[in-house]
Amino acid sequence: MVWVGLVTLYGILKGVREILKKKALGRNTVMEVLLMYTLLSFLILLPTAPKAGGLRAPEYAAVFAKSFIIFVAWLCSFHALSCMPVSLYGILDMSRVVFSTLLGIIVIREKMDLPGLIGFVLVCAGLYALRGLKNREEAERTTTVVQENATAPETDRISAVNTPETPGETETQTASEKPEEPPLTREQRFWNRLTSVTAGVVILAFMSSFLNAVSGTMDKVLMKGMNESQMQFWYMLFLVLLYLVYILMTGTKIRLKGMFTNKYVWMLSVAFIIADRALFIANRDPASRVTVMTLLKQSGVICTIIGGRLFFREKHIKYKLCCAFVVIAGIVIAVIPFGQA
Repeated sequence: MVWVGLVTLYGILKGVREILKKKALGRNTVMEVLLMYTLLSFLILLPTAPKAGGLRAPEYAAVFAKSFIIFVAWLCSFHALSCMPVSLYGILDMSRVVFSTLLGIIVIREKMDLPGLIGFVLVCAGLYALRGLKNREEAERTTTVVQENATAPETDRISAVNTPETPGETETQTASEKPEEPPLTREQRFWNRLTSVTAGVVILAFMSSFLNAVSGTMDKVLMKGMNESQMQFWYMLFLVLLYLVYILMTGTKIRLKGMFTNKYVWMLSVAFIIADRALFIANRDPASRVTVMTLLKQSGVICTIIGGRLFFREKHIKYKLCCAFVVIAGIVIAVIPFGQA
């Protein structure tokens, strides 16, 4: 049952990574964080290069396919995370439970027994209850804004009323005070158009969840024919190359100085390497099951909730933790039968 502990470690580090991503995106653009993130992770893996050889052409192609899937998934997830609260993103990201479970049953032909089904239902119930906080938090924010406007000093309201409305003069002053911004590239216009509406951001989050679920299913299949060093080294090398090609083709500007001084990207890379190594080792264990591993990965929801409170001052922490314990109960119920086997 070592694989259970390894996947749980992955889940916890996954929750930590969501916090680090949000903090990193506060200092750099999405592409700057992604490039530095993948590059640093690959550099950490360089010492394992001697152990990474020996794959056949079809295996290299399969790892490249996995890298391309994650390349697109990370573009979607980082752009979505840059536009929404980390707790809400974490909740939407849990939709991969459904995707991964279905893929494990359909693709790998795994069977879900009664305890596994009960655990799956509990996990989904806990995550669905968390989603109910979205409308409540939005209503509270609206109420807060209204109350702040109502209690604003009278002088502020009078000055706002007495402000002369001279459109020509105001526009001239605004235009002269605003510094000229470089024109947006086609890539920036594309992502801005997607993230300018709530539906677009939600679609990106769900797309990332689905692609990550596909990648997780591929891990189980690919690890039957290679070791974790081979998988991790080539997977990260292909990712770095894909992001470099993307940046060159789209003309995305990168600030190198800002990338290297962002401590959260460094921390993110170390957490990513440790988590992925643990996951690949677990996938190599014949006893591990994709359906159960998917549930174990959701243990990171507690880190996301607590981190959202500590670092971003998010509310309703007790309610969120109660929902998280329902998720954990589902995970325990799903895992126990395999521990008895």
